[in-house]
Amino acid sequence: MVTLTIYLLVILAQALAGPCSPNKADVILVYCYPKTIITKIPECPYGWEVNQLALGGICYNGIHDSGYYQFTIPDLSPKNKSYCGTQSEFKNPIYHFYNSIVSNDSSIIVKSQPVNYSFSCTYNANYLVNQAAFDQRYVLFQECTSPHLQHHLSLKQKLCYVPRVATIHVKNGSSGSFESQLSLNFYSNAKFSSIKEAPFVVETSEIGSDIFAGVEAKGLSDRFKVVLNNCWATPSSEYFYQVHWPLITKGCATDSSILVHENGKTSRATFQFNAFRFRNIPKLSKVWLHCETHVCDSEKFSCPV
Repeated sequence: MVTLTIYLLVILAQALAGPCSPNKADVILVYCYPKTIITKIPECPYGWEVNQLALGGICYNGIHDSGYYQFTIPDLSPKNKSYCGTQSEFKNPIYHFYNSIVSNDSSIIVKSQPVNYSFSCTYNANYLVNQAAFDQRYVLFQECTSPHLQHHLSLKQKLCYVPRVATIHVKNGSSGSFESQLSLNFYSNAKFSSIKEAPFVVETSEIGSDIFAGVEAKGLSDRFKVVLNNCWATPSSEYFYQVHWPLITKGCATDSSILVHENGKTSRATFQFNAFRFRNIPKLSKVWLHCETHVCDSEKFSCPV
């Protein structure tokens, strides 16, 4: 009976306190996706309605979501075409996107504390992608990811706590990734219109035949172009393996048998080369293909072609 009485008293106290706890910590959640940024701020304890808060001080587009007000930047547009005041800067090799959510009330008196939630997302511009290629007996392509390169688009949520002051200014930096949207693919022909299903086999008698490869970005803003800096092959999954054969160096083919079709023009960079084998390597050793890739902001820079 005593336990039940205490429990009821707790419920009654919570009900009298209202939906917002005056001591609740100020928390901001930032979700950094390859093309979209989503920010959630608490509706407590400052008492503002969602229609009194503006993204970038411009857009009153927040929605209520389970105790939070959610604001969305649907595209990472450049400053001169910014979505609701979103700004960006590039400090090699990192892209920074930032904005803020501020309160605005035109009434004569304001009883709620003013707020200014500043937040940012950072993205690395350089990535290394790789795939298993072929072995000496036959050519086998299959999708793979080296363990030390695994990178899932796991949201790194960072919680920031600040005291209750006259102006709430929360700097929250979270990390996103373009890497999860980059894939190293193989295609049926030089049109690069059809991705070959893994695994596919090229017989030993076909060594020397054309292999069509490319790194493609899906789901990124159109402003970003894929640039291949360097591509090379190794008989090991380790990209730094001492035995290697360069295919593309500083964006250009290393010999006349390698053709670079697109590089730095679109969201896909493509090239072709001849199937080959390494000498003095065990018969069934696989050959791996690696590409150092740069995601270039074409609306801020002249992307290398």
